[in-house]
Amino acid sequence: MSTIEEPQPAGLMRRLGALFYDGLIVIAIEMMAAGIVIAILHALIALGVFNVAPYVDVSDFLTMHPIWGPIYTFYLAAVWIYFFVFFWTKAGQTLGMRAWKLQIRNSDGSAISTRQALIRIATSCFGLANLTVPIDPKKRGFHDIWAKTQVIVLNQAQ
Repeated sequence: MSTIEEPQPAGLMRRLGALFYDGLIVIAIEMMAAGIVIAILHALIALGVFNVAPYVDVSDFLTMHPIWGPIYTFYLAAVWIYFFVFFWTKAGQTLGMRAWKLQIRNSDGSAISTRQALIRIATSCFGLANLTVPIDPKKRGFHDIWAKTQVIVLNQAQ
């Protein structure tokens, strides 16, 4: 006779480990996303279609231009947010969470919604919301409480 174990909530250290892994992945993805924009602008400059004057270079243009600077920043933020929303809603795990055997889900075991994922991101304070895990009886981060989600540790069978 087999017994079904109740999933255990994830502790702080495991969450921070997954966050560190995901941070490295997001940095790499952001570098590629930025590189694509910079490569396109350099190609347009080489074709004579675009000129960054009076800015020093493409980087200066993307950070200092009053219109394109905020658009570029929004683009990079959207890439970062999409990474988490995509993985949380589709698989319940980011790549870092998979490595640390964590999964995010609703209390009934179902996948979280896009709205819940966006609430988690908006209330996560770049990971600082996890600092409430040790003091919460259900080991929830501040963002888990607001989004009504839970992060569990997967056992070997899952």
